[in-house]
Amino acid sequence: MSMFNHRKAPLFEALLTYVKNETIPFHVPGHKKGKGMDGEFRDFIGSNAMAIDVTVFEQVDSLHHPSGPIAEAQEMAADAFGAEYTFFCVHGTSGALHAMILSVLREGEKIILPRNVHKSVTTGLALIGATPVYIQPEIDSMTGTALNVTPESIEEALKQHPDARAVLVINPTYFGVAADLETIAKTVHKHDIPLMVDEAHGPHLSFHEDLPMSAMEAGADICAQSTHKIIGSLTQSSMLHLQGKRVDHQRVQAALNLLHTTSPSYILLASLDVARRQMMTEGVQLLENINMLARGARERINAIEGFRCFDLGKGVKPGFFDFDPTKLTITCRDLGISGHQLEKILTKDFYIQPELSDLYNVLCTLSIGNTQEQVDSLVNALTFVSKTYGGSCQVPSCKTAIVPMPSIPVQILTPREAMHCDTHLLPLRNSIGKISAEFLMAYPPGIPLLCPGELISEEMVLYIESQKDAGLWIQGTEDPEVKNIRVVEK
Repeated sequence: MSMFNHRKAPLFEALLTYVKNETIPFHVPGHKKGKGMDGEFRDFIGSNAMAIDVTVFEQVDSLHHPSGPIAEAQEMAADAFGAEYTFFCVHGTSGALHAMILSVLREGEKIILPRNVHKSVTTGLALIGATPVYIQPEIDSMTGTALNVTPESIEEALKQHPDARAVLVINPTYFGVAADLETIAKTVHKHDIPLMVDEAHGPHLSFHEDLPMSAMEAGADICAQSTHKIIGSLTQSSMLHLQGKRVDHQRVQAALNLLHTTSPSYILLASLDVARRQMMTEGVQLLENINMLARGARERINAIEGFRCFDLGKGVKPGFFDFDPTKLTITCRDLGISGHQLEKILTKDFYIQPELSDLYNVLCTLSIGNTQEQVDSLVNALTFVSKTYGGSCQVPSCKTAIVPMPSIPVQILTPREAMHCDTHLLPLRNSIGKISAEFLMAYPPGIPLLCPGELISEEMVLYIESQKDAGLWIQGTEDPEVKNIRVVEK
């Protein structure tokens, strides 16, 4: 039984009191409750939002040194998400991941992590000079997307690198695939090191029993969540959750203080407060509704000729232990058009905006804000596309088999060392034997082919060229056509 009244929202209520008191603002920001704002923008956003766009003072507390309503709101969030400590973040989950890395690792220490980590993880390692030890996730042969890592691959990496200081996993992935996180936590903790989880796409997992197990419930030590992605806070607002003794909560606060702005958005902070309230009071029903929408959408899309909607079922293959049904990965390779083409058709002809697309797939993310009418519009649009483009084979490469990726390149420098070196551009063909100073990724599966500090091999260059010829989306380099790549000067 919770000791908190989760119908309250202490930070939001403090801001409302500030507004109701008609407080005269001799403080920043300069628009002064919207009166100094461009009129068209103010009218569109609304004066209420402008009225709670304030700065740090006692009544509304300080994010860097919380002791009032922010502190209380964070304690209530920790209770709601099953953590011992929760920290509000207004610099996105990218910033939360940076703080997580900074609070656990020191320069030169190793961390075991999947190859398909978000770019912010690698840049976080570059900030402190830690050394990544990559594990290749499993790959789905139909969609070409990355699945997840297995407990066995984590165990093997720990055997090969017993000096690793931490393990980081993604759970769930962008495409909703969950790992056997509870077993992974037990495996990692046998080595008495922390398990860190990028739970950007799982802020809702704690609030419905039919969803994959959350990081805190599985026994992870620390996790970063994008509260705004599936539940109801504003973009750029996230939470960092912590439990146990392996990560010092004071180091986490110190890391956040180092990275956070000293002028945090109280609109974003308040949205985190009320998102917690909403999930604790309405979450089960909201998620039940969205699960029902997802099930219906998946069944209807799978009945449309030329489309398949990703759902392998629990535990049916390595790297696919569980699944978040709110992610609709719509594969169109049997239709003869690319995922990129499908996204363009949906956006330009039907004003439907998916989350992302790649050569074979379009990803649509459902959340507590979607409706049956919106799902109907998506299904109707896909039905039209099937009838219009079926059998056209406009992109023959869409029907080709997934080509296995080359092995993970040899790491010569840490990401930090590579990013601090002098660099120059070379034609891709001339870069063989050089050290990459850039990221290079292929979609699908969205796994980096190269990271800063890694050796460029002839095998890798030939693979990149073959995938470009096949129409795969290659990105990450300064040169958008990937004819040139930036390398480290020796």
